[in-house]
Amino acid sequence: MTGKEATYTHGHHESVLRSHTWRTAQNSAAYLLPHLRPGLALLDIGCGPGTITTDLAELVAPGRVVAMDSAQEALDQAAAHAQAVGLGDRIEFATGDVHELAFEDDTFDVVHAHQVLQHVGDPVLALREMRRVCKPGGIVAARDSDYRGFLWYPELPKLDDWLRLYVDLARANGGVPDAGRFLLAWAHAAGFEDVSASSSTWCYADETTRPWWGELWSERVVKSQFAHSAVAKGLATEEELKALSAAWLEWSAHPDGWISLVHGEILCRA
Repeated sequence: MTGKEATYTHGHHESVLRSHTWRTAQNSAAYLLPHLRPGLALLDIGCGPGTITTDLAELVAPGRVVAMDSAQEALDQAAAHAQAVGLGDRIEFATGDVHELAFEDDTFDVVHAHQVLQHVGDPVLALREMRRVCKPGGIVAARDSDYRGFLWYPELPKLDDWLRLYVDLARANGGVPDAGRFLLAWAHAAGFEDVSASSSTWCYADETTRPWWGELWSERVVKSQFAHSAVAKGLATEEELKALSAAWLEWSAHPDGWISLVHGEILCRA
């Protein structure tokens, strides 16, 4: 593994994509929205299934929008979503590596990455590349989870085990599971001087969102790339993963179940 390489911990199992398709610009990029206006050129890095991308595209129309992901499978889903909402002709789709963006200098007014920097081998290099393709005075925006900042109730011991396993596996894969707290430092290291840092959360605590979140993670820990990698790297056994899956179901069924997922955010002026 070189300094630029990392393995995507989650993979693209249906239980992963189910959580990604819930994301919108409003619930995942609210810190950026006041800075968008019609006509801006925007690059969305790590677009996944494209639900955030299409929202952003509507806000900057008729500006150019490029959706980029390292996985063709994700891009195919994003293209299908864009077509379904009537934006198939408005968005360009491209595979790529955030460490080596295939665009000329000063191409975009806005370069956006949601839940990307935690999964790359060199977040500072990635931000430098994002800065390179951003026009002078433009915005580089990033938002990432901070897994070690997640809080939940009831405090089930097996969920503590899940968090330890996730952190260990993400690090073994070359990622940074608590990336949210490092975004400001990474931006400064990448050469940005004008940076605004903030945080926001997702909270699942009602009869709709709690079972949705708990059930998808109960699947992810036994069926997704997370499960395969944890076993392959010797970090967990299949029986241990089944116990974690059961804990997520126990949490999701609890009438007092509550979880808050904290995210760091940065707005950087190029």
